[in-house]
Amino acid sequence: MTSPVVDSIASSGFSRRTFFRFAAGASALATMPILTEAHLALAQRPHFADPNKGIHIDANENPLGPCEAARQAIADIIPRGGRYLMDMEEDLTGTFAKMEGLDPDSVMAFSGSSEPLHYTVLTFTDKNKPLVIADPGYEAPMWAAQVSGAPVIKVPLADPKGAAAHDIKAMLAASSTPGVLYICNPNNPTGTCTARADIEYAVANAPKDTILLIDEAYIHLCDEPRSLDFVKQGKNVIVLRTFSKLYGMAGIRMGFAIGRPDLLKKISVHGGFNALPITAVAAAKTSLLQPDLVASRKKIIGDVRVDTIAWLKSEGHATTPSESNCFMLETGRPGKQVLAAMAAKEIYIGRIWPAWPTQVRITVGTHDEMLAFRKAFKEVMATNTSGLVPPQLPGRLAEHPFSHLS
Repeated sequence: MTSPVVDSIASSGFSRRTFFRFAAGASALATMPILTEAHLALAQRPHFADPNKGIHIDANENPLGPCEAARQAIADIIPRGGRYLMDMEEDLTGTFAKMEGLDPDSVMAFSGSSEPLHYTVLTFTDKNKPLVIADPGYEAPMWAAQVSGAPVIKVPLADPKGAAAHDIKAMLAASSTPGVLYICNPNNPTGTCTARADIEYAVANAPKDTILLIDEAYIHLCDEPRSLDFVKQGKNVIVLRTFSKLYGMAGIRMGFAIGRPDLLKKISVHGGFNALPITAVAAAKTSLLQPDLVASRKKIIGDVRVDTIAWLKSEGHATTPSESNCFMLETGRPGKQVLAAMAAKEIYIGRIWPAWPTQVRITVGTHDEMLAFRKAFKEVMATNTSGLVPPQLPGRLAEHPFSHLS
């Protein structure tokens, strides 16, 4: 028996055979594939959606793609593609460690950050050690918890009509024996940041055997302090970084887990020390070494986000106060209807979270893409969308794949 997510992706034209290849790098203990943002977006994308047509602002991708220097690095390394060149991986992690003042043994490279996210949950949760997560929040950790047999405790975001940050004190109070407390900062899907003081409180007050998994996939897009210093202090913290967002390498796949060496050794049992594509390694190192790349892309994405949210506000629509490349948009009607109506105009927006059924997630695209979004959204909101649902979500798929988790 397959899961709703697997069925949904298959019905979207993504074959089961292709889908289950993503499970190849997982532990033999894991009977489910590792889910990424791409899978979760695809699961709610109408089956007729052509990735080469329309505007896709549903998967928190960066439409800018890799920077020019990274593209050149990929081209330059291609002739050496017949070699494993695993020393390049050590060079990459060493470069990052030096830039951040870390012990090189505290950095491990993966194909994106989804792998270490899943491996951390698999390693440190079980039936007696729950996963504690914000709601709404990124769903992938819950998928891993299903594999480990761990209870999932979802804690509503604090002040949902305001800052919409993680309610750290409530998360700590939710269980006396949490295996993993997951903090995505900025949060996916809201794009909101949790204050440094709150994260410091979590580090200081979490039970001694609890792992704080701090997902900084979107950290380059905000001004909040980073969390790598907790690793330097030897805390029970694993920080995730990815090149998929600001660096525009979602399809190239490269990321890091940063933590004490003993913690990284434990999660590597599920899938570590695998040879990574040399194209991804070359692009990642080159991207790290571009001095103005983070600042320039942060400004480009931020300017478009601010402009889009200001327009929505002028039209009477509320959004979360995002500092990322996505935000939640209140539609005032069932979000699934809006998603379907936008898809009919070939504008593919993000999915719905059960906790906020009238809100949809919007990824920040290019300036022109967001102008097209504005036009379509205004037209949709001026019409009756009652009865419209994404065509690939009948029966079980009409419900969110994780709606049964408490």
